[in-house]
Amino acid sequence: MKQPHSHNSINQYMQVNAHSSASDASPHRLIQMLLGGALDRIAVAKGHMARGNIAEKGRYIGLAISIIDGLRISLDKSAGGEIAQNLDDLYEYMTRRLAEANLKNDEGILDEITRLLKEIKEGWDAIPEEFRHQRNEVKDEEQEPVLI
Repeated sequence: MKQPHSHNSINQYMQVNAHSSASDASPHRLIQMLLGGALDRIAVAKGHMARGNIAEKGRYIGLAISIIDGLRISLDKSAGGEIAQNLDDLYEYMTRRLAEANLKNDEGILDEITRLLKEIKEGWDAIPEEFRHQRNEVKDEEQEPVLI
C-alpha cells in the first residue's frame, strides 16, 4: 500500500522541480529543455506503441506535438531570418509526421523525428557558453526574448 503513495509523492516532487528549474532557466536553456522533453515524450510513445498501448501512445505523441508547437511559436522570424523560417518549416513537418506516426503506428516515423530533434538539440548544445550569456544580457536589457 505504501508504494502507490510513494510513487505519487515522487511524481509530485518531480513536477515541482521541473517547474522551478524551468522558471530559473535562461531562454537558451529553456529551448534545450523543450527539445529534450519532446525527445523523451517520443521515446515513451514508442514504448507504448511497441506494447500496443494505443491510448498512451497517442497521449505521448500529442505531448510531443504540443512541445514542438511551443518551439515553433517561440521562433522570432524577423530576428532569426532564414534559419528561423527553416526551423518553422521543419517543426511543421515534424508535427505532420508525428500525427501520421500516431495514425499508422509507425515506429520508423518516430525514429525519423527523433533523429531530426537530436540534430537540432546538438546544434543548441554546441553554442558556446559565452555566446549564450551575451545573448541573455542583450535580452535582459531589451526585456524581450529573442529566440531563433
